[in-house]
Amino acid sequence: MEAEQIEIAAFLKQHAPFDELPEEEVDEVAKQVEISYFRADTQIYEYGQPIQDLCIVRSGVVEIYRRKGELFNRLSEGGTFGQWGLMMNRRVRFPAKAIEDSLVYFIPDTVFDDLSERFEAFSDFMEVEDGTRLRQAVESHRESNDLTTSKVTNLILRDPVTVDCESSVRHAAQIMTDEGVSSLLVMTVEEDDEGVDQERIAGIITDRDLRSRVVAPGLAYDTPITEILTPQIITLDHNAYVFEAMLTMLRNNLHHLPIMKNQKPVGVVALSDIVRYESQSSLVIVNSIFRQQTVDDLAALSKDVPACFSRMVSEDANSHMIGSAMAVIGRSFKQRLLELYEEEYGPPPVGYCFLALGSMARDEQLIVTDQDNALILDDKYDPAEHEEYFVNLAKFVSDGLAQCGYSYCTGNIMATNPEWRKTRAEWEETFADWIDQPNPQSLLNSNIFFDLDGVYGATNWAETLKAFVSRRAKRNNRFLACMARNALNRTPPLGFFKSFVMEQDGRHKNSMNLKRRGTAPLADLIRVHALAVGSRSQNSFERLDDIIEAGILPKGRGEDIRDAMEFISMVRIRHQAIDVEQEIEPDNNIEPENLSEFERRNLKDAFQIMSNAQKFLKYRYQPNRSN
Repeated sequence: MEAEQIEIAAFLKQHAPFDELPEEEVDEVAKQVEISYFRADTQIYEYGQPIQDLCIVRSGVVEIYRRKGELFNRLSEGGTFGQWGLMMNRRVRFPAKAIEDSLVYFIPDTVFDDLSERFEAFSDFMEVEDGTRLRQAVESHRESNDLTTSKVTNLILRDPVTVDCESSVRHAAQIMTDEGVSSLLVMTVEEDDEGVDQERIAGIITDRDLRSRVVAPGLAYDTPITEILTPQIITLDHNAYVFEAMLTMLRNNLHHLPIMKNQKPVGVVALSDIVRYESQSSLVIVNSIFRQQTVDDLAALSKDVPACFSRMVSEDANSHMIGSAMAVIGRSFKQRLLELYEEEYGPPPVGYCFLALGSMARDEQLIVTDQDNALILDDKYDPAEHEEYFVNLAKFVSDGLAQCGYSYCTGNIMATNPEWRKTRAEWEETFADWIDQPNPQSLLNSNIFFDLDGVYGATNWAETLKAFVSRRAKRNNRFLACMARNALNRTPPLGFFKSFVMEQDGRHKNSMNLKRRGTAPLADLIRVHALAVGSRSQNSFERLDDIIEAGILPKGRGEDIRDAMEFISMVRIRHQAIDVEQEIEPDNNIEPENLSEFERRNLKDAFQIMSNAQKFLKYRYQPNRSN
C-alpha cells in the first residue's frame, strides 16, 4: 500500500462501521477511495442528482438537509452520508453542503454494495440510526413526499429533434412533418476553449415561425434556416422542476423550452406538455369525470388514470395518498354513471344508496382492481313495482365500470347480483346473522362487506349500517375469534431462515403476490382489532390510529404494523408503476430478483412483523377470552 492509502485505512479503522470490519477488508477499501476538497459554502450534492459513492468526512463540517431545506444533520470528522441515495435508487435523497473547508473520502458504490452484502454490521449501520431498519426506510420515503415538486425531465417524451444550421426551410419543414414535432433545434459546430469541435444550439424554429416568417411573407422554400430561426434561446437545466419550467415559459411568453444537461439538449418541453402533465392530476381527472356526457366519454377519460397513478409514484406520494386518490377517482366514475342513468331513465322510484366495498371503501385502491359494490334500498321497496329500475341501474353501472377499466368481480360481489340488493332492514338482519352465527361463508362476506362506503344516494344509510356493525361486533367475542382465525388463513411468504416462499405453479410461478400474501392479510388483521375496539374508521392506517389509542397492542406493535403495511404497499405500488411505464398489464406479483437488496431486506422485516402480528391475533382472540 502507498503511504496515502495507509493513512486512509488508519482513519477508517477508527470510525464506524469500518471499525467492525476485518483489517484486511478496510485496507482493500482504502485502495479504492478517492479524495475531494470542498471550500466552505460549497454544495456537494443536490437533491435528485445521481450518486455513485458513499461519502466520509475526513476533515471539516458538512451539513445534510431534508428535501425542503430543513437541516437534517451536521457531520464532522468520520461522519458518513450518501448511503440512502445508494440504497434507494442511486439518487441523492438528502442534499449535502460543506459548511467549512472540508476533505471528503468517496467510496465507490460497488464497494458499498459488496460490504453491505457480506457484512451485517456494515449494512445495519447504514440502514439503522434511530429506530428499526424498516422504520428508517419508511421515514426516509415519508420525508421525500412533496407533490408540489417534480423534475422537468418527467415532461420529456423523446430525444430532441435537430437540424443542421445549413439546411433550408423546406428541409426543416419536412423533418418536422416526418417526426411529428412542433419545433426543431438548429445545431452548429464551434470550437471550445481548448480547440475541440463541440456541437451547440444556434437557435430554434417552430411551426409558428414557418407560418409567420416563411409562408406569410412569401419567402422561397430554399431560404436558409438561419434567416428565420430564433437565436439566443432560453433554456433550462435538467435538474429544474416543472414549476420552474412553467414560470420560465410564462415569464418569457415561450411555447417551447429546450432542456439541457452538460450543455447538451436532452429534450424540448412544449406548452402542450405542461397542459398534458397537469391534466394527469387526480383532481383534474375527477373534475373531468363529472363533465363527461356519455359512458364512452368516461371510458376514454379512464385512459388517463394510469398516467395519474404513475405521476403520484414518481412524486414520492405515500401509499395512503395514492390509495385515496385512486379510490376517489373510482368513486367518481360510479357517481357519474349513476347520474347518467338517472338523467336517461328518470329518478328512482324509491330511495337507495349505492355502496363501494373493499379497497375502494378503505381508500386503498391501486391501479389493479375489480369492482365490488352493492345496493341499499329503501324499506318501501316493492320488487313487483321497483325491481326493473334497479336491475337495469346495477347493470348500467357495472357495464360502465367495466368499460372504464374496473373489471367485473369474479366472486360476483356486485349490485347486479340480486343477493346484494337489499332493503335497509334486510341488510341489518343479514349483518346481524353474520355476526351472531358465523360460518366460513359469512366470515368471508364480513371481510368484504364490513369495509363499506356510500358513494351515491342516501349515503347516510351506509353510516348507519357501519355504526350497527361496530356496536354488534364489538361485544361478540365468538365472532371476533372466528374473524381472527379466518385472518390467519393467508400467511406472509416467509420460510425458515427468513427466505422468501414463492408461488410454485401457474402463470406467476417463482413470484410473490404482495396483495394476497401481504397487504390483504394485514388489512384483515387490522380489521379484527378495529372491530374489537369499536372503530368506525375505514382506512387501515386510520384504523391503526384507533387501535393504538385503545392500547390493546403491546407497546410499539401498532407502529411496526403501520410501517410494514406502508413498505409492502409501496413495493407493490412501485412494481405496478413500472408495469404501467413499460406498457404491460400491471399485477401484484413480484419476483425477488427484480428487487434491490435494500427492498429485499426490508420486505423480509415487514413480513416478519406481519407474522408476529398474526401470532398475537391468534393469542388475543379466543372464544372464551375476555377482550
